[in-house]
Amino acid sequence: MDEKSMNRIANNIRAIYDRIHRTAKATGRSPESVRLVAVSKTQPADRVREAVAAGQTMFGENYIQEARDKAAALDDTATEWHFIGHLQTNKAKFAVRLFDLIHSVDSVRLANAIDKEAAKIDKIQRILIQVNIAGEATKSGAAPEETVNLVKHVTDLRHLTLEGFMTMPPFFDDPERARPFFRRLREIRDAVNENKPSGETFSELSMGMTGDFEAAIAEGATLVRVGTAIFGDRA
Repeated sequence: MDEKSMNRIANNIRAIYDRIHRTAKATGRSPESVRLVAVSKTQPADRVREAVAAGQTMFGENYIQEARDKAAALDDTATEWHFIGHLQTNKAKFAVRLFDLIHSVDSVRLANAIDKEAAKIDKIQRILIQVNIAGEATKSGAAPEETVNLVKHVTDLRHLTLEGFMTMPPFFDDPERARPFFRRLREIRDAVNENKPSGETFSELSMGMTGDFEAAIAEGATLVRVGTAIFGDRA
């Protein structure tokens, strides 16, 4: 490993955690309630290994083949892999075998496919429901008004466990403009929990990236997905 690169990644991770802690405390939250998912898509395995050496354990990937190769190269480490991209139903089999948490379940059809594949290997797959708050055609996610019915369907599937929700707001230069979208996801989560179907509590909110994760934390994020601020521009 290149020592300069290793030190830079370690310093970047430390700086992100410092910002997470400061923001959480400033908003009356426990810093431990916010966890960092290092977005490692397009980054080579040796750079991910540098992040692992710096103490980072959770990594987010968008592409099945890339993640499969990376996970194999890092199978000697205690890493937790999260799928954060758009998942096609015909890739559900590979996602279930690779990922600890899938952030991007956005339809009954996809939920059924994941459940079917998880049943084959006797796994309970952890998932989040992705909600397209802004209704952007270029982004995946269930419409807000579809979320309650999707939650009800998912909670009836035996090989899925729903842990919460994910969203990606529109891009803004000013992170404060993203806050209403983060707030809306929290409101959806809270409304679902008030009418939870069978006693579950869906606590996770996956929201916030390099440019706006502090605004997301202020609105209740429990998982922030940060890549560029850790690894630099994509490889």
